[in-house]
Amino acid sequence: MNKPIPPDAPLAGVRVIDMATVLMGPVATQVLGDYGADIIKIEPPEGDVMRHAGAARNARMGAMYLSTGRNKRSLVLDIKKPDGRQALLRLCESADLFIHNVRPAAMRRAGLSHEDIRTVNPAIVYMALVGFGQDGPYAQRPAVDDVIQAASGLAGLPVHAGQAEPGFVPANLCDRMTGLAAAHAAIAALYMKQRTGQGQYIEVPMFETMAQMILGDHLNGEAFLPAIDGPGYSRLLNAYRRPFRTADGHMAVTPYSDKQFRAFFQAIGRCAEFDADPRINTHAARARNYDVAYALLAQILATRSTAEWVALCLAHDIPAQKVNAIEDVLHDAHLREVAFFQDVDHPTEGRIRQMRPAARWSNADVSVRRLPPRIGEHSLEILREAGFPEEEIQQLLHSGATVQAAAHSPTQAAPSATE
Repeated sequence: MNKPIPPDAPLAGVRVIDMATVLMGPVATQVLGDYGADIIKIEPPEGDVMRHAGAARNARMGAMYLSTGRNKRSLVLDIKKPDGRQALLRLCESADLFIHNVRPAAMRRAGLSHEDIRTVNPAIVYMALVGFGQDGPYAQRPAVDDVIQAASGLAGLPVHAGQAEPGFVPANLCDRMTGLAAAHAAIAALYMKQRTGQGQYIEVPMFETMAQMILGDHLNGEAFLPAIDGPGYSRLLNAYRRPFRTADGHMAVTPYSDKQFRAFFQAIGRCAEFDADPRINTHAARARNYDVAYALLAQILATRSTAEWVALCLAHDIPAQKVNAIEDVLHDAHLREVAFFQDVDHPTEGRIRQMRPAARWSNADVSVRRLPPRIGEHSLEILREAGFPEEEIQQLLHSGATVQAAAHSPTQAAPSATE
């Protein structure tokens, strides 16, 4: 699969120089690539470290990379070599956006700071993805997803909800949320650039992004000065707010409005009990007594099977769903019907499963046009497009500042959990 960017893609004509690695940056540039931007992924000769994550058929083509590498072209440039750095600056001359997640001090030492890039292209949008805002005392601290889950209060929420110890969400939530925040900031900056011709420096910090998300739910009484109550939204921090055990499994049930709560109790023949209990019979009362309401639900739901409860709830328009294992999601009937998963043939990795962009557009092409590339798969193509003379390209190859992947040749085999 190698389709040209169609003119009706939302970001057709936008060129992105992508030095972002690991996960939050690649998430951001995948969104931009899905929207039609030409993403030129700059990689060192050894490739993005995330290429090693997860099961793999071939070295440096792991499952985690395959899930975030689509709609990009790979160009190897060793920026530690003078000719590699110079080639990068020349590519930036005609780019709209430059994005990286290297510590700003290291970018300054490499001669790739905002000031350096702006010298060759004053109108470029320069985006730095960082762990912590660079004008605060944590600026130089290293950051990964677990660290930000801890710092933002996310890992501590289970204790507020009655559990014995803090815990991590078993997903790279902070990386992915910050990547999405970076994508929408980039799109806004590109729109401003189109209107005004002005470039921009944008810093997207993981810590502040996640603190805003967590406190958006849990600021509570601290939203007022002086505080009128402590932090924490009681419905979310209720010890009973967890998947409910049924007679044969677990499920989520969330009657929220008065109408939904009353419909649930009416459906099980206990409406009089609900109406007579002043702790739960109105939304305002439940807001003070979610522990009572959820404890009662837990007691009731344990008496029937998951399928029975899901059918009853959906019949009365009450949000409900059985708890899926990852394997269940892979075979979900709804996802199959909406063609969420796409099984495609990768030129070196064989048959692989991709997930299409979730949003649907009526008058734009937002689709998977390129499969995740091998390291340096497009090095020569990109350099030639940019007008580099052939002798200069050969010199970059000779010095090791760039590498071109062999045509449709798999890399050295790596152990695979799927084989």
